[in-house]
Amino acid sequence: MRHFWRIIVLTVLGGLSLQLYFAARIALMAVVDPQSTTFQRSEVFRLARDKHEVLWSQEWRPYAEISDNLKRAVIASEDANFADHSGVEWDALENAWKRNNQAQAKMDKARAQAQARYERAVARAQSRGRKPPEAPARALSATPKVIGGSTITQQLAKNLFLSGERNFLRKGQEFVITFMLEGLLSKERILCIYLNNVEWGEGIFGAQAAARHYFRVDASQLSATPAGRLAVMLPAPKRFEKNPHSAYVSGRGATIAARLQGVELP
Repeated sequence: MRHFWRIIVLTVLGGLSLQLYFAARIALMAVVDPQSTTFQRSEVFRLARDKHEVLWSQEWRPYAEISDNLKRAVIASEDANFADHSGVEWDALENAWKRNNQAQAKMDKARAQAQARYERAVARAQSRGRKPPEAPARALSATPKVIGGSTITQQLAKNLFLSGERNFLRKGQEFVITFMLEGLLSKERILCIYLNNVEWGEGIFGAQAAARHYFRVDASQLSATPAGRLAVMLPAPKRFEKNPHSAYVSGRGATIAARLQGVELP
């Protein structure tokens, strides 16, 4: 029992030390611009491993040198209540959880139906002495689209320090870091760090790199329409970068651009 309690105490002390480390790093970010994030470092490793090269574009820009159009567009698209909430939108998380459960149930039913159809087809082929058909791999392995309810602060917490795993322990740590960010940094600083580090395509990080890559202008010069299009890309930048002027990006971007004047900035 003594050995057991020693392990428990060491585990608790280790956890507390980790939280103090996160808190110290975040407090330092009030005056020092973070040079990289955990997500960015994992991308560097992936690009070096898979493509044997690292094409990288990122230039830090102060808050005042990022277009207000982009700030408003990102808030409108990603986190409409950013200026008012304390880091987590509990209602949004609950709604996302319900919709994801519904999508999972629907996908499970579709997979079961596909499996039943395949088994009937195999039975018919065997009864007629024919070669059984191949299993419908796509239908049987399909996964539902996961809908997120994370705020900008939560996304920043994850990108700064955490892996892309989906489990309760990682989500709990995300909440702790989120509240640290909200408690130790201003909303303006949180948004500034987010806009300078968020991914806008493979190897494209931050507002300045995105503005130069997609529109050949500086981040300070983005008008409402391109700002809206960049905001639309954020949930899936690697997918949207293949066709950044698609009908969906253009249409959704125009909708966001039309709403900018009603968006409150921190």
